[in-house]
Amino acid sequence: MRLLHTMLRVGDLDKSLDFYTRVLGMTLLRKNDYPEGKFTLAFVGYGPESDHAVIELTYNWGVDKYDLGNAYGHIALEVDDAYAACDRIRQAGGKVVREAGPMKHGSTVIAFVDDPDGYKIELIQHKGRVD
Repeated sequence: MRLLHTMLRVGDLDKSLDFYTRVLGMTLLRKNDYPEGKFTLAFVGYGPESDHAVIELTYNWGVDKYDLGNAYGHIALEVDDAYAACDRIRQAGGKVVREAGPMKHGSTVIAFVDDPDGYKIELIQHKGRVD
């Protein structure tokens, strides 16, 4: 078995695609409309689906907002430098909601950003770098 993808429902597919591709640097791997079901699926990631887990962005036509509830946590991305990643994300129009710094009760450097729908993305600095 292997992890294939994580699905997120999004309210504005264009805004979400811009965030995941331009702001986070992922690639749009495929996008398909399903007119009979009135939804669109877009898959984004850092490499081909054959070798990498990806994110499935699901846009249900006519639905522009979801209640995220309190069960969802976050998606984690490894970065070389969490401080620089926050700067790049902020300059690209992204929303940093927890600045880079050591996690509570530990030394791993982390940060959090929100996607356009409010989903949390954790940035975890590669362990080889210490600030």
